[in-house]
Amino acid sequence: MLAPPRAREGPQPPADLYQKNCGKLDAFSNLCVDHWDCAHEKTRQLAREFIHDWEAIWAVLEFPLLPITNNEAEQALRHWVISRRISQGTRTEQGSRVFVLLASVIETCRKRGVSPWTYLAQVVKQRRKGEPAPVLPEPASAP
Repeated sequence: MLAPPRAREGPQPPADLYQKNCGKLDAFSNLCVDHWDCAHEKTRQLAREFIHDWEAIWAVLEFPLLPITNNEAEQALRHWVISRRISQGTRTEQGSRVFVLLASVIETCRKRGVSPWTYLAQVVKQRRKGEPAPVLPEPASAP
């Protein structure tokens, strides 16, 4: 099995962290099941959320290199959501699709350390010639 990409810096936890915590996780799972029908609404909702999303929540124990939160992804989308709110969105389904695709291409280029505007100019040039769009550029090499 291939290891997931390194998502965090610093010392890594022991490889058997998941196995070492199975007893604690079993006890916590039982606690969630016990509170499935709890009279307190927030407790009931939390217990059910843990049960429904169990694998995703605890995957970090089995694969310690995974990021603990999706905060980085949410932060990458933040300015696009603000832009959509300011512009009051798009008027058509096609407009929405174009907005999402452009946001994705621009963010991918930025993450890879290449200019999104240079890539988009190449796309327009190629498509005007009737040729297929170039593939997204590879990450820029470190200097």
